[in-house]
Amino acid sequence: MIELDRPDLNAIPEHKMPLIVVLEDIRSGLNIGSVFRTSDAFQVQEIILSGYSVIPPHREILKTALDATLSVPWSHTQDLPQKLMELKSRGYTIGAVEQVHGSISLDELNISASFPAVLIFGNEVHGVSDVSLGMCDFAVEIPQSGIKHSLNIAVCAGIILWHCYHQYKLSK
Repeated sequence: MIELDRPDLNAIPEHKMPLIVVLEDIRSGLNIGSVFRTSDAFQVQEIILSGYSVIPPHREILKTALDATLSVPWSHTQDLPQKLMELKSRGYTIGAVEQVHGSISLDELNISASFPAVLIFGNEVHGVSDVSLGMCDFAVEIPQSGIKHSLNIAVCAGIILWHCYHQYKLSK
């Protein structure tokens, strides 16, 4: 760790990126753990797990998170619409990571102008729920050229969160 110049758990940065990640009904604990690890790498403020998403210390989460559940604050809610309304009332911009009509391409996203922000990542099969989409200020998607036009949520979160982190660092 000394050679990598990485802080230990006792030295978690006070000023994290003003971004909350919501994981809505994620089936795979391995995906959740990977998002925790990515969120740690890019100093995400918080993760909110919702619906039937498993929560730490689930073994699948711990397998891929590698202790990131200790460095990234998290909570769980069964009432995501209520939580999103609360965050909106506190000044958060709400966005969905979803391929929907009117979504913008990731390369057009200026997340710094939207901070503080929430990004919702939806179920691996069904995506972000219609209820949550209805509460969003924007939707963003990763431009793709492949046949599937689909990425694993952990891969998607890595790409999106790096983009946000890059913009956050440039804005400081």
